[in-house]
Order: sequence, then structure tokens, then C-alpha cells
Amino acid sequence: MPICVDKALEKIFTQAAPCAVTPIPLINASGFCLAENIIADRDLPPNDRSAMDGYAVRTADIQKAPISLTCIGEIAAGSASRLEVISGTCVQIFTGAPLPPGADAVIKVEDTSEIDDRVTFHTVPVAGANIRVQGEESKKGDIILMKGEILDAVQIGICASVGKEIVSVYGRPRVTILCTGKELREVSESVAPHQIRNSNGPSLRSSLSLAGYTGVTYLNVADNCDELTERVREAIGVCDVLILTGGVSAGKYDYVPEAVTQAGATVQYHGIAMKPGRPMLYATHTGTCHIFGLPGNPLSVLTCLHVFVIPALRRMSGIAIEHCTPRLRLPLAVPLRVKGGRTEFIIARIEYQSNGTQVCPLQSHGSADLAASVAADGVIMVPEGIEELAKGQMVDFITWRPV
Repeated sequence: MPICVDKALEKIFTQAAPCAVTPIPLINASGFCLAENIIADRDLPPNDRSAMDGYAVRTADIQKAPISLTCIGEIAAGSASRLEVISGTCVQIFTGAPLPPGADAVIKVEDTSEIDDRVTFHTVPVAGANIRVQGEESKKGDIILMKGEILDAVQIGICASVGKEIVSVYGRPRVTILCTGKELREVSESVAPHQIRNSNGPSLRSSLSLAGYTGVTYLNVADNCDELTERVREAIGVCDVLILTGGVSAGKYDYVPEAVTQAGATVQYHGIAMKPGRPMLYATHTGTCHIFGLPGNPLSVLTCLHVFVIPALRRMSGIAIEHCTPRLRLPLAVPLRVKGGRTEFIIARIEYQSNGTQVCPLQSHGSADLAASVAADGVIMVPEGIEELAKGQMVDFITWRPV
């Protein structure tokens, strides 16, 4: 009996462990998952600093406005100036510059006027105005990034700010794709009426690359059990995740289940209560290689990839389970009706309207209709047992775009 979608995912997450930890240069770490806490090596900011261009002053000197003080110099960001603000004086200061001793406020330049070395202030400041206080962001020794965070632009910047030239991250799984079917030809080859060009291989590689998994290789394999078994056995030896397309159902030439078993893998389940993608197979080999047998139709392939395979890859990359299956909650643009006997995934596009963002289901001629998905941003997930959804009803949307 087919397993339900949630149980299928749970089984994958039970089997899929994070890859080994590896140190890499920060410059190459974008998109990786941290395998260590990042500690502040000093206070941030390391001293009191000006938050804007203006003048550093003593608030005791400006109890009323307007009032004029003598400017004794300037301090720019990066300056090691030893200027000190004493009674009756001020210092011109620029954003990010260290606050000079004696000053306890910065008045922005827009609230002043200057003639020669005399600066007139047209506002009365309060102590601490426009000052970034030493350590207000973090103190030396604070944990500023937690193990398990994904290194995006902000996180990379934070690592750089504390001098982390090398970071420890979880490795990324190696992926191999085997596309089965004697009817398949490469993109560059001519095709007879009974043949098709392999769209699944390039499509899968593109999706994986957009998700951060590069260096993926794929091969076409004919419908021959011995050859397929050998190719599966070879792939198991060099990759962490093996994706097969086609040959996974119950037809005469569907050799994937047999080949996977003959190669020494253990089938965890074969068949999921979902549409499209019902025949999908998941197997493991000694706990080190995860095998996904996807149906051959292009929309089934993309759906299974985003619902199961990419979440598995994210988990193996060290990402917490609760963050491995990101879904958007969006209102339906139009009513939607399905059969309701199993979980259904409907291709859809996101629409940005003046009254908000919504998701609109698209028509297709079945799971082989790749052209129908040109306008799609992903799939609406309709849980088992639901047959009708009203316009405006909130639904789970699984994006095919990077998240």
C-alpha cells in the first residue's frame, strides 16, 4: 500500500544524516550550513562611534540653541585621531568615526551652520544622540551565529567582521542522475518519431544547481536490467544521492526496483499516495547512499525532486529538519477542485496583485506536459481527503525557485 507524503518524508529524514564537517575559506562558503558557533572576537562596535556625519559635542555646552562653538578639527572613519573635545569646542565627525574623548553626543550636519571655524548649532542634543555605543551589537565572546545557520550574505558579512577567514561547514552531498529508457536521446542528437530527447537530466541538474548543488553528472541508461544494475552499483560507490528517472513503475521494462535491489540497496518504500509521482521509490545502501527512483514524466520528476529529494539534500547539508521543507502559505486566486483520494500537487504561478500576493493553478495535459509548467513557479499542495478549495483559501505552495 502506498505510503503517505508525510510518512515518506519522515522516513527520509530518519535515514539522512548530515555530511561530514569540513573547513572552507569564507569566500567560498556562501550557501553552506555552519557546523560551528561563530564567536565575536571583540566588542562590536569596538568603540563608541558616530552614527552619521555631523559634529561631536559636549551636551553641557549646548543647553540652548542657537549657540556657537569652535571647531578644532575633524575625524573620519578609520582615523586614529587624538583630538579631545573640551568646553567651548566641537569636532567635525563622519559616519563610523570613533567618538573623541570628552564628547557625549553627535549633532547631525543638517542642524548646523559653519563660518570659518565657528559652528552654530540650531538644536539642543541629548546625551548619547547619534552615537553607536561600544558593544551595543555584541560583546567579545558572544555567540553571534549559531551552528546550523545557512551562510547567506548577512551571515558571510558577520563572519568577516569577526575575522573568520576559515569556517567549519557541513559538506554537500555528491549527486548522480541516471535517466532510464531506450527511447532517450541527448539534446544534441537527432530523434526519430519513436524517440525523445532527454529533458529530465538537464532539468534536474538545473534545479539542483539553483538549490546550491553543483557538479552533478547524469547518464542515459537503456532499459536493460544488467546494465542498469551495473550503473547503479557504480554510482553507489561514488555518490551520496542517486536519482533515477523512469523505469520505476510496474511495467515489463521497469527495471529500477530490481536493479536497485540487485546492487545491494534496501528499498525503504515504493509507492506514495500522491499525484503526480505515485510510483516513486526510496532506497538506501548501507546508510551512506540514498537512492530516489522517480517516475519518468517531467512534471512527476520536478514534483518529486522538490517535495522529497531537495529536502533530503538540505538535511544532508546540515540544515535542521524543520527548515528542510520550506513552504509558502498563499491564498488561492481561483477556486480549485481535485479528486481528493491522495495528496495532489498542482502546478501554479504566483501572482502579485494590488491587493496582495496569491497563487493561481495552471492547466496541464498530465504529468508529461512539461510545456505547461513554463509559467509555473511551483506546485500547490492539496492534502489527501480535500476535494474543493475556495477562492482566497490559504494553501501550501512549494516553490521551484531558490529559497
